Amino acid sequence: MIRTILIYGAPELQTKSSPITDFNDEIKTLAQDMLETMYAAPGIGLAAPQVGINTRLIVLDLSGGEEVGHQVILANPEITEQEGSEKGEEGCLSVPGFTAVVERPVKIHVCWQDIEGCPQEIDAEGLLARALCHEIDHLDGILYLDHISLLKRDLIRRKIRKKARAGEW
Repeated sequence: MIRTILIYGAPELQTKSSPITDFNDEIKTLAQDMLETMYAAPGIGLAAPQVGINTRLIVLDLSGGEEVGHQVILANPEITEQEGSEKGEEGCLSVPGFTAVVERPVKIHVCWQDIEGCPQEIDAEGLLARALCHEIDHLDGILYLDHISLLKRDLIRRKIRKKARAGEW
């Protein structure tokens, strides 16, 4: 089922999510719904708070659904190590039509649980590291806009308000 993606300004996007403790059918259904929603948007990552669910679950597919077997479902992901720093352009399904250059770690180590609750870990760099950082930020109530300068953030906010007044947001 395709769910509605919350848009910038929704309070749910600024709330720290709760850990998953029960890996039941409800969580599995949510993960599948999130994948469908992400592909329909289209995007390469989606966090549960973006669909209004206050739980630490993210889905990723760097191929955007173009290649089989690239989807990853991460419950309770945590960055345990990070290294370096690089800037890159980011966008967000909850801030449609806008991008900004954001500084992120070059390499990260992430621990999480799969959809069955089994512990997993990965070393990531490049786009995967950036996407993981972006989506894990969502679980902590942080948007990519929170990582840019106040001046640039205010400029984007003004543009969003203008679009909202025009009924385009």
